[in-house]
Amino acid sequence: MTVARRPLHGRTAVVTGAARGLGAALARVLVERGATVALLGREESTLAEVRDALPAGRSACWEVDVTDDRGMLRAASGIRERLGPPSVVVANAGLAEGGPFAESDTAVWRRVVEVNLIGSAVTARTFLPDLFDTRGYFLQVASLASIGAAPMMSAYCASKAGAESFAHSLQAEVAHRHVGVGIAYINWTDTDMVRDADQHPVLRELRGHMPRPARKVYPAAYVAGRLVTAVERRRPAVYVPRWLRATQPVRAAMPPVVTLLSRRELPRLGAAEPFSATGLLGAGGRADRTAGADAPHG
Repeated sequence: MTVARRPLHGRTAVVTGAARGLGAALARVLVERGATVALLGREESTLAEVRDALPAGRSACWEVDVTDDRGMLRAASGIRERLGPPSVVVANAGLAEGGPFAESDTAVWRRVVEVNLIGSAVTARTFLPDLFDTRGYFLQVASLASIGAAPMMSAYCASKAGAESFAHSLQAEVAHRHVGVGIAYINWTDTDMVRDADQHPVLRELRGHMPRPARKVYPAAYVAGRLVTAVERRRPAVYVPRWLRATQPVRAAMPPVVTLLSRRELPRLGAAEPFSATGLLGAGGRADRTAGADAPHG
């Protein structure tokens, strides 16, 4: 493949939440397609493992909290100095928790919204000056939860719907400045967050009651490949799997259907095993909780 047919060749890309899962898979595919990648996340040692598994000189890592405006600005300065101005930014960092909203931990619920929504906005604000200069592309990783909310996942659904709306607004706002903004609608992806969710009966049962195509879990490498192709083509939206696109015309009808099913199924599930809060899901959630506990206070 010639350089002319490799739009990411020689470009600098930023991926948040790059320590594992989809973020690490995105980094690998971006490097394969010719980019140099800045890996951002909460865990320096795990980021370093991702960096060291990539070809030498094709990536570098920065430990940073995406909700920390000053920390992100410091990381952006380091990226420019070391790798050059980014022309691709993927807002992938995300957290999830499950359980009844009325009994949820206030701090945990708030943290999910802060990372998934505020963190995406901080990421965009930090790197927009570079994207204006490079006429670059910003990809917001959203979810089927952006389109159809589910019970027991209120923080995740609210934050992903907010991230979708934010990206739509940004898309319209920066189009005349030749910056592309895309939204990635993804379903269940084989990450430790999803595997951890399946260890909790209520979340496992809720997924089990979804229509068969909606239950399928997709390999992170496959999802990453589809998303990077969307980056190369500067797509305004990408759906993984493709059938998710069909939910857009009927999204207004989804809440009453979900409510009807929940009214029937939740009492049965609750009788079998009481609902309880899951806390932050996956190794990334545990790392975020640890990093938050270690952060200075006052």
